[in-house]
Amino acid sequence: MQESTGFDGGMGELGLNIEGLLRRSARQLIQQAIEGEVQVLLEEYAAVRMVDGRRAVVRNGYLPEREILTAVGPVPVQVPKVRDRSGSGVVFRSSLVPPYVRKSRTVAAALPWLYLHGVSSGRMHEALSVLLGEEAKGLSPAVLGRLKVEWAQEHAQWQRRSLQGKRYAYWWADGVYTQLRAEDDPRMCLLVIIGVTAEGKKEVVAVTDGLRESKASWLEILRDLRDRGLQEAPLLAIGDGAMGFWAALDEIYPQTRHQRCWVHKTANILNELPKRLQGKAKAALQAIWMADTREAAEKAWQAFVRDYQAKYPRAVEKLEKDRDVLLTFFDFPAEHWRHIRSSNVI
Repeated sequence: MQESTGFDGGMGELGLNIEGLLRRSARQLIQQAIEGEVQVLLEEYAAVRMVDGRRAVVRNGYLPEREILTAVGPVPVQVPKVRDRSGSGVVFRSSLVPPYVRKSRTVAAALPWLYLHGVSSGRMHEALSVLLGEEAKGLSPAVLGRLKVEWAQEHAQWQRRSLQGKRYAYWWADGVYTQLRAEDDPRMCLLVIIGVTAEGKKEVVAVTDGLRESKASWLEILRDLRDRGLQEAPLLAIGDGAMGFWAALDEIYPQTRHQRCWVHKTANILNELPKRLQGKAKAALQAIWMADTREAAEKAWQAFVRDYQAKYPRAVEKLEKDRDVLLTFFDFPAEHWRHIRSSNVI
């Protein structure tokens, strides 16, 4: 019997990826930085006045919108213009947006790190250099100070946003180790929860730093979500088994069912087999989670156990120990299976 999510009518967008969110975030961050630059310029010339008392240097709209190419696609930005009514030739040139299109290869990794470490520790020069390259070195201390205040306020506001009335059908959870993780503690990573709403749209529910294996780190996140109004538990959570997330979830949202990620599980099982058998074994595992029915999956499961139990008991043990939470997805609408069998969303 398949469980109704209550959101079946709006789940068509469930397969949309998170790249759009990254592009919007990149656009917002870059635009804020440019606005900070122009504001510092205006303040520098605030005392310069015309004979009638009006300010000599003022804003004068924007240049035509242009795009910066990033690793997550083109990001549109607008560079402000200023007008110097005194005729002394004051112009605004952004040090962040050069007059040519360039590509930032690490923007996707830089965005969460910028918030978590750039904002919290003041390492704005370093963070913006990752996002925009050498051009970021032209930022003045005044611009960086303004940006740090604005972004810290924005981040704090997002972290405190009300979740009253929010409902999520599914959660995907994982700990993401970026190339830019803190050197002082290599165990630290981004703890991420992404949910799908009643309209079938993905949202970032939580992003913070912590220990992936730590129940305490995940408990802190889930308690905060609950305290901000997220009272209704998601129907299903998807993630790797090697996380403290599951113990924390059972404590805060015990009604939520568990689905282990088949991508992680497959990799863990194949690690117990010689390379010459991994291709065949992978196909046998796919026959389980790609089955059209639970009954067909059970038969494929039994076949895998029969073929590998004698010589490779550790591989079979890794499969068997999560039996109850590897096939949970069969209880949900079939059109959602391809999305909820793994945490690939994150």
